[in-house]
Amino acid sequence: MMKKAILILFLSLFFLIILPDQSHAAANQSKIILDGQEVILPSDVQVTVMNKHVMIPIRVVAENLKFRVNWDQKSHLVKIQQNSKIISLHVDQREAKVAGKPVLLDIAPQILNQSVVVPIRFVSEQMGLSVSWDNKDKIVYLTSSTNNSAQTEDSTPNSENNEKVSLKHINEINFLNNQLVVSMDEKVNPIICNLKDPNRIVFDLPNTTFGELSQPLDSGSMGKLDVSGQPHVSEVRYSLFNRDPDQVRIVIELKHDSEVQVKHEFIGDQLVIDLNDIGDFESPIQAPSAGDQGRKIVVIDPGHGGSDPGTTSISNKHEKDFNLALSLKVQELLLKEPEIEVWMTRDSDVYPTRTERVQLANKINADVFVSIHGNSVLESPQANGTETYYYQRSSSKELADAIHKRLIKAIGLKDRGVKDNSFQVIRETKMAAVLLEVGFLSNISDEKAMLSNTVQYKAAQAIVDGIKEYLSFGKE
Repeated sequence: MMKKAILILFLSLFFLIILPDQSHAAANQSKIILDGQEVILPSDVQVTVMNKHVMIPIRVVAENLKFRVNWDQKSHLVKIQQNSKIISLHVDQREAKVAGKPVLLDIAPQILNQSVVVPIRFVSEQMGLSVSWDNKDKIVYLTSSTNNSAQTEDSTPNSENNEKVSLKHINEINFLNNQLVVSMDEKVNPIICNLKDPNRIVFDLPNTTFGELSQPLDSGSMGKLDVSGQPHVSEVRYSLFNRDPDQVRIVIELKHDSEVQVKHEFIGDQLVIDLNDIGDFESPIQAPSAGDQGRKIVVIDPGHGGSDPGTTSISNKHEKDFNLALSLKVQELLLKEPEIEVWMTRDSDVYPTRTERVQLANKINADVFVSIHGNSVLESPQANGTETYYYQRSSSKELADAIHKRLIKAIGLKDRGVKDNSFQVIRETKMAAVLLEVGFLSNISDEKAMLSNTVQYKAAQAIVDGIKEYLSFGKE
């Protein structure tokens, strides 16, 4: 009798250990339907049910639900943002913060198969989506209240009577010889960023849609390329990521955790994005490649960002958004300069610390550092004008003078002069460095000019021309 009891106990333990968890197995076949369209999940991404809670990998939230997501590997902190609302989640911790207020989750975020999974009901409902779960067919239904048509903070109408930007069209996408080739009817400057878990490169093409694309698109305006046999790339997918304004997103997933140096150029009507020099992945900051030696390195620093909005304008706009908008225009123009290599301290709504910005510029041995800001004195709305700061070095003074005189001429705001000040990003950088206060967001006239798309391009051209003047004639 004792042996029989031991045998029964052994068999019970065996089946408990060996048989798969049914909630996970069933959930593997799950689907996500967003505003009536199925979200195409990568092959290794699954909806998971944990303790009766539907969990979804964070990259799906980032790429398909149009939230901004920042993942800090060191602290295991996830920040999810839509418009001005921020949710902060820690892996394995139930307490979260929503708009700075503590909230207790029913289940903590987890790391599963090297991906962070989060409770989709909590995230979606906090971000204004309604959620339902069809347990029979294992389908998650997500519905946005305005079908994502509401304007975000970043789409502030400009003061030029909402001038229309011409829409570009993609006619073909191919991936050959470690190059992504996008055939278009007009040039567009891609916004490129690297994301992890898994390692992937994201290309956003603003004011772009699909034309008569030879590759098929599904009902959700998404598609994939056949990249079988590629040594470094596991998947290339593309989608109409945004509407009004249209934006195409192309994602290249890598097979291993290596940093890829990305170069892009237009050859005729083709945007060629070259992936090369697969190296050891140590840091998002890499030294310039040998092929770039001899080119001058310019670092553009959009001030603030992410959790640090900067100052506030008279119409309640965030300084960080102005800084980024103008900086991206400067980047766009600098990319056309064959003798200049441009680096950005940020190209999205994230917050690198001032120390990290300095470290980037110093590590890559930059020749020029330009930090872009907007000024504000809400208690003195009459304060207005442009001022430029440098710190002690004669090279920085020469750079400041070159940019400032052109900026004043280009945008016509009051000349508040070139000044010496000990701001960290211009004090601790080792190259010619300036900090621009383009105008006063707290002044109604300055703000109108600064938020104008046309004036921003004029300011961007002035900054680029000033940098070029310094690089041609400036001396240390």
